Amino acid sequence: MSSNTPSQLTRDLRFFLTVPHGCSYLPEREATTLFLDPQEQPGQGVYDALSLLGFRRSGRHLYRPHCEGCRACISVRIPVQEFTPTRTQRKLMSRNADLEIRMRPAAFHEEHYALYARYIRTRHADGDMFPPSHEQYRTFLTLDHPYARLIEFRLEGQLLAVAATDMLSHGVSAIYTFFDPGAEFERRSLGTYAILHQIELARRFELPHVYLGYWIRECRKMRYKQDFQPLEYLDGRYWRRRIPMVDTPLA
Repeated sequence: MSSNTPSQLTRDLRFFLTVPHGCSYLPEREATTLFLDPQEQPGQGVYDALSLLGFRRSGRHLYRPHCEGCRACISVRIPVQEFTPTRTQRKLMSRNADLEIRMRPAAFHEEHYALYARYIRTRHADGDMFPPSHEQYRTFLTLDHPYARLIEFRLEGQLLAVAATDMLSHGVSAIYTFFDPGAEFERRSLGTYAILHQIELARRFELPHVYLGYWIRECRKMRYKQDFQPLEYLDGRYWRRRIPMVDTPLA
C-alpha cells in the first residue's frame, strides 16, 4: 500500500449522503449511507485506504453507514496471525476437507446465480434482497476488477457455496457468502467455513487482516462475527481490541 495516509489518499474525492431510509438491521431506526461518488474510478490504493476507514464495497460502490445519532454499525476485522480456531471451527475445517475450492474473477455465471436465488428465497425472504433477480445479483456481486474474486466450494463437482471476496493490499475483505440451504449440508456450516478459508487465504498471501464488515450488538444475524477471536473494532479512525462505546444497550 502507498506510504500516504488514508486521509491523504482520499482528501480530493467526492462523497455523497443518501436520504434517510429504513435501517436493514435495526427496523425501528432510519439509516443514512455515505458513499463515494459513482463517477470516481478509484484505484487500488484508494480502495485500500477507504477500507481502513470502515468503507465496504457493494458492486462498484464504496460506502459506509453515516447515521445521525447512531453508532451501532461497527467495522470489525480479524488479525490473521493471532487467530486460533476454536474446537468447533477445527471440526468444521476437517468436515469440509473434501471440498474442492477454486478462485475465479467476479464475473456472472448462471450456476452461481441459481444458487444465490435459492439461498435468498430460502434464508432471506424477509430481507432487502428478496426477491432475487439477475440484475440485482450482477449489481451486487459482479465486478470487472482484479481485486474482486469469487471463491467456489464444490463437492464432487456440485456447487455448494460461493464467497465474494476482495484482495486488498492489507487484507482480505469478505464481501458476501451464499450457499446451498439444503438440510443435508447444515452440518458443514458453509458460511462459517467460507470465513475460515478466507483467513487461510490471507495467511497464504501474507496479508494481516480479514475484514468482516459491520458488527451490530443488537442484531442477531451479526453475532457469528464474534466467534472469530481476537477481533478488532474500528473506533473512529483507530482499530482497537475493545468494543467502542455505542448508543445502543447490550442485547
